[in-house]
This record gives sequence, structure tokens and C-alpha cells, in this order.
Amino acid sequence: MSPMPELMADRWAKREMLPPGQGRIYWHILLEDHPEVRAMASTAHERLAGIPGLDLTPHRWLHLTVLIAGLTNEISDEQMTAMVTEAGKLLAQVRPVTATLGRVLYHPEAVMLEARPAAALAPILEAAQTATRTALGRDGIPAHEPWTPHVTLAYSKAAQPAAPIIAALGRQLPTCEVTVGSIDLVVQDGPEYLWDWRPVAKVPIGSPS
Repeated sequence: MSPMPELMADRWAKREMLPPGQGRIYWHILLEDHPEVRAMASTAHERLAGIPGLDLTPHRWLHLTVLIAGLTNEISDEQMTAMVTEAGKLLAQVRPVTATLGRVLYHPEAVMLEARPAAALAPILEAAQTATRTALGRDGIPAHEPWTPHVTLAYSKAAQPAAPIIAALGRQLPTCEVTVGSIDLVVQDGPEYLWDWRPVAKVPIGSPS
């Protein structure tokens, strides 16, 4: 994520795009239900308005990516159910996590908000990894290494200078805290830029009170 990029790149040109009807299964923390996160995204999108070459993340799908479980043609409904069941057992032992958003991260392919502290969010990643391994007999795929928890505000879809984007958005937005109380298993169908997502299950974090 550092140093600051000089040039943005076309993310979609570098990604393997699946056709409609095929997809990837992700563990995400979906954030649509957090008005403070939607407000931050609105502020960022307003600052970025008018800058070409960006795909802004829809408010409906604001998220923190935890883990890629695999492809839909490799994972059965029964295995997804097993993943969710195992994740529920593991996450019942984890306390809900309060993360701070505000610092802006720049990557040649995306503009993001860092979620801190990463160490506090790590047990959620570990539970997703263990549940995936238990149900599938293999590890999931990290979205990036090392894992840097973040919420993507916009993806780059063109080669262009990064300076205007950095100047418009800056390096810091007014901070907010968000309590992460669940994790979602989501099917992302077809090309990523179409945002054809289908949440399969929401797994609570922490034991019911």
C-alpha cells in the first residue's frame, strides 16, 4: 500500500473475469448496515466525483474482504453449509471487534480505508480459514498478503496519474468506529465490475446475549 503510487492501473484488465453463471465464494464483512461507513463512503465519493477512470463501490456492497473460499463450481451447497456451521462454532468464541476507519490507503488498482487494528480483526480471519479448511479439506485463498484489513472506496479502471485522485481525497477522512458483529459468506457471480453478489449466510460473532 506504500509508497504512494504515481500511476493508477486498470484493475479489471489484470483480473481473471469469470463469465455470468460462474463465480467465486468469499468471506466478507458486509458494511451496508453501518450508517457511519456509508457516510464516509459518500464523503469520499463526493470528493472523487468528476475524476474519470474509477469504479466507485456501491453502498450496498461496502465490505471488508476476509478470505476467498473458492469457485462456485468447486464447492457444493453442502460444503457451504458446513463452512457456515463451523464458522458459527468458532466465531461464537470471539468477541465482536471495534475497528477504526479513517486513514486512506492508495494502491495502483484501488483507493481504500484502512481498518485498524489489524490484530483485533485477525481472529475473524483465522476462524474463516479454519472453517474453510474443515469443510473443504483445503485452505482458502488470501485476497492479499500480508492481510491488510480495508474497505475499498473505488477501483481503478484506467491507466492514469494518481496525483489528482490523491489530491482530491487526501490521506485521512474523519475517523469513525464500527463494531463488527458478523461475517458473511457471499457468492460473487460473473465479472467483478458487475457487482452481481448474493449473500448466502450471515454468521454472528460472539455468543448471543
